[in-house]
Amino acid sequence: MGKKIVFTDRVRIYDTDAQGIVHYAGYYRFFTDAAEGFMRDTLGLSYPLLDERTWFVVVESEAKYFKSAKLGEELSVLLEPKLVSDKALRFDFEILVNGSKSCVGHITQVSIDKELWHAVPMPPSVLEKIRNSTGASLSSSKRNKRNDADNA
Repeated sequence: MGKKIVFTDRVRIYDTDAQGIVHYAGYYRFFTDAAEGFMRDTLGLSYPLLDERTWFVVVESEAKYFKSAKLGEELSVLLEPKLVSDKALRFDFEILVNGSKSCVGHITQVSIDKELWHAVPMPPSVLEKIRNSTGASLSSSKRNKRNDADNA
């Protein structure tokens, strides 16, 4: 792990408040767009629908803000995928504006059966692609023994 993928985005009017500064919730759009780009462009997978029966749902998110981004600014969104378990995937993010840290955060998603609305293991083909891209293994030493995402 430790492999960061860089996506470029731009602050749009709908991301901002009346002063042209990104509203705190706008950062979650940048997070989600980068996660979708990773799944689609890097892994060749649809997102959040993994297959005809399995979805990803966000079960945890966090953001910390350091410097405001403004309307029209170009952002570098650094994404680092981390396989938490065979059911959960976490994306860590760092957003830079002109090389300065604007925001850091993460989202954790769990694979669910869309009809049962219950956590299930990711499809094997999806899990394999994620493992190959992150270099992650799920040995017990790397697993977080108490992770709320696994209990979803």
